[in-house]
Amino acid sequence: MLKKIALSLLLVSASLFAAITNEEASEKLISSNVPIVDIRTPGEWKETGLLKGSIPIMLFDEKGNYDLKDFLEKLNKVVDTKKQFAIICRTGSRTSVLAPFLSQKLNYDVINIKSGIVYAKQLKLPILPYQAH
Repeated sequence: MLKKIALSLLLVSASLFAAITNEEASEKLISSNVPIVDIRTPGEWKETGLLKGSIPIMLFDEKGNYDLKDFLEKLNKVVDTKKQFAIICRTGSRTSVLAPFLSQKLNYDVINIKSGIVYAKQLKLPILPYQAH
């Protein structure tokens, strides 16, 4: 019984730290040193470029398929997921699906960049060409 109570308290306290913040791309976000993960496809990265400082890690391919395990492995290699990080896609539709999952299921503190790279380009934020590694 005591173990169940302790586990319940642990789960509740863990969920208090997870959060989703919905905001637009901005100079403030770019200069904040919060990692920004671009979950679009390589074709999209080549077409529009990447928001300055973004880390490209594809989640959904061109057909809408995804490999969540592969994505999470790559994410955890390059981002400290114990700290806040942001995710961006083309218009915010893919990140609006991913952000609640990352927050609710994995207790990550995620910034969902609402209107994506399309809006960032309209704001004339710094966008750099994609360099394949």
